[in-house]
Amino acid sequence: MREEEARSELARLRQEIRRHDRLYYVLDAPEISDEEYDGLLRRLEELEGRFPALVTPDSPTQRVAGQPREGFQTVRHSRVLLSLEDAFNLQELAQFHQRVGRVLAGDETEYLVEPKIDGLTVVLRYRDGLFVQGATRGDGTVGEEVTANLRAVRSIPLHLEEAPPFLEVRGEVFLPRADFARLNEERQREGLPRFANPRNAAAGSLRQLDPRVTAGRPLDIFLYEVREGAEPPTQAAALEFLERLGLKVNPLRWPCADLEQVEQVIRDFAPRRDGLPYATDGLVIKVNSLAQQRELGERSRSPRWAIAYKYPAQEATTTVRDIVVQVGRTGALTPTALLDPVRLSGTVVSRATLHNEDQIREKDVRIGDQVVVRKAGEIIPEVVSVVREARTGRERPFVFPDRCPVCGAEVVREPGEAVARCTGVSCPAQLRERLLHFGSRGGMDIDGLGPVVVEALLVADLVHDAGDLYFLTREDLLKLPRKAEKSAANLLASIAASRERPLARLLFALGIRHVGERAATVLAARYRSLDALAVVAAEELRQVPEIGPAIAASVSAFFRQEQTRRMLEKLRRAGVHLAERGEAPPRAGPLQGKQLVLTGTMRELPRAAAEELIARAGGRVTSTVTRRTDYLVVGEDPGSKLARARELAVPQLTQEEFLRLVGKE
Repeated sequence: MREEEARSELARLRQEIRRHDRLYYVLDAPEISDEEYDGLLRRLEELEGRFPALVTPDSPTQRVAGQPREGFQTVRHSRVLLSLEDAFNLQELAQFHQRVGRVLAGDETEYLVEPKIDGLTVVLRYRDGLFVQGATRGDGTVGEEVTANLRAVRSIPLHLEEAPPFLEVRGEVFLPRADFARLNEERQREGLPRFANPRNAAAGSLRQLDPRVTAGRPLDIFLYEVREGAEPPTQAAALEFLERLGLKVNPLRWPCADLEQVEQVIRDFAPRRDGLPYATDGLVIKVNSLAQQRELGERSRSPRWAIAYKYPAQEATTTVRDIVVQVGRTGALTPTALLDPVRLSGTVVSRATLHNEDQIREKDVRIGDQVVVRKAGEIIPEVVSVVREARTGRERPFVFPDRCPVCGAEVVREPGEAVARCTGVSCPAQLRERLLHFGSRGGMDIDGLGPVVVEALLVADLVHDAGDLYFLTREDLLKLPRKAEKSAANLLASIAASRERPLARLLFALGIRHVGERAATVLAARYRSLDALAVVAAEELRQVPEIGPAIAASVSAFFRQEQTRRMLEKLRRAGVHLAERGEAPPRAGPLQGKQLVLTGTMRELPRAAAEELIARAGGRVTSTVTRRTDYLVVGEDPGSKLARARELAVPQLTQEEFLRLVGKE
């Protein structure tokens, strides 16, 4: 294909994909299947790969690109982004209406009422129809530049047809209710703290330094204000203008001729809120005429022409019948109150999270208590408080378990953490994820040990910890659903080959909390065998460079469990290498005793490879530039570490200088 032909087809593909993106993400009216859409995108990626000079910034393939950043730049807003005054009852709303009437001196006033989305305010800028910059509200004057992350929000078009030369719009990024619930379930299984509400989830997702993390979370957006680039006569006309450009606007809006109609909207909307796919924290009432808005003006922090009506939080009182502890896939223990069923925000609630041991103690929640419950962020039922005056004396305090309720292993709560965790390597609640991690590419690299096979092994009760993998037989595997002779033989061969993995890989594969690939490498090099590491006290481990208190405590707790000893004995009997082979490599080298920090991207040298070169040369990598840093290795697009190194007069090395220093030029 010639370049001109490619240029023409690329333009056609991009336009077609943009149209389908709008139909799917903005209008919720897809015309083609996911497979057909994926086919268009694959063809676009293929052509752009063959003709990289023809890749454009607004191409659908460019939504997520680049490596994690070291921090956010700031953006000064063209005009201050004001907050809204709140009204918590109809009387306060009437006072707002009276103030508007006094300033407008009897002119007829129409209002436009819109749902107030519980999300994160952002500003988008377009030049010649191309999305060029996005920023958070920040303090209203200065925000954080989050362009790369906003490009990952699929309902934000990267290209607008028939847009003015420059356009600045304001909107709200949010996480839909169903996606928020799924995200919190995943975080709980992984032992991470749950987001309190959709707004926190949206903010946390949008402020990721790695845009690929943002892309993995289904954020959405509603735009509602034209800040620059057009002058529509009314707020209603502004929303219609945004829709015509292809920007996503909330379809719910109510023109109201007077205060009485506004109050009716407030009453009618109240029962509908729970059924919406996104969370709202009220309604926004705006003077519709933009000319009247300018006449009304602004206070220092809020406009005089708009107000937010906030509905009262929905709460209910019920009785705690029991408190149970659930174990997540990373061993995190989460207490849950079992309640007498009660209707709340449109649904029947019979369970409520108690978050952690500290929350139970601070609120003094007891079995048999009457408690006030509400939905946090109108999604997650939680216990707010105890009705102490209703106590009879028969209530029972809850004692948090020191043994896992699933497998009986020791429960450990690390200093500074609110979450307690099971330490059992064969705990059924964690076993699926532990086996997948054990066989992962960075671990023992067992090809064929994927989620379907692991699930089948567990259902068949063939594996109770990672050690059992090495005793599987051909007959065992052939009993599994859809497991053919060839795939069974391949899996057994891959399991057998994994016996030869280096100690660092095995140590990482064991899934010890806080022990990543780097820590595993450090510990393997220092102790040379699992037997030697297993008897080292936490106090000694803390003295090892790069091994902090959290890693030391976690390693020590892991090796003192009976389940761990049983699994290691299986690995030993199976012939898995539990020690490094050969003599320890010499530690002397050109970087002996030196501390290095890496910043930017190394050409044709992955960061992991650079860290390995430093370790072999006797040095060690740290993440922060300090006065003890000996060298900063500077790649392309360095971050704030370079400025810090200059400030502290830390010597800098280019990639070429670094390779010469370690003898790898």
